[in-house]
Amino acid sequence: MQITFLHRAIQLASDNIDSGKGGPFGAVIVKNNEMIAESANRVLAHSDPTAHAEVEAIRSAGEALGTFDLSGCTLYASCEPCPMCLGAIYWARISAVYFAGDRKDAESAGFDDKLIYDEIALPVEQRRLSMIKVSGTDVGTVFQRWREKGDRQLY
Repeated sequence: MQITFLHRAIQLASDNIDSGKGGPFGAVIVKNNEMIAESANRVLAHSDPTAHAEVEAIRSAGEALGTFDLSGCTLYASCEPCPMCLGAIYWARISAVYFAGDRKDAESAGFDDKLIYDEIALPVEQRRLSMIKVSGTDVGTVFQRWREKGDRQLY
């Protein structure tokens, strides 16, 4: 772990407070001890609730490296990643995450993810968000076509 990269993520978070572009969160992605991407939270700047620092940094790193597979990369974050960002980190195959603040620090600043953690733990039919599986569609055909596609690229 390189503390300088974590300090950079914290600086991005601090600078973002003054910018008004999003919340106090920053992220840096490193590979082979070289910074590949960095970002602050851009939720307000992009009017996009998914524009968290970690997701924005993952997007930039993928573009910079020309791949969705960020194996061997390390993510440094000013705060413990939220459930959405954690999912993106797993999908990107990032090898390690170092963070400064935890979810309690985020909660004390008004960023409370407890509901999401609680909801994810529930069976679909018990969640507050109405989620209804619709039967009788031909989605099985779509997945069958994908399985049969000879040149598909798994991710």
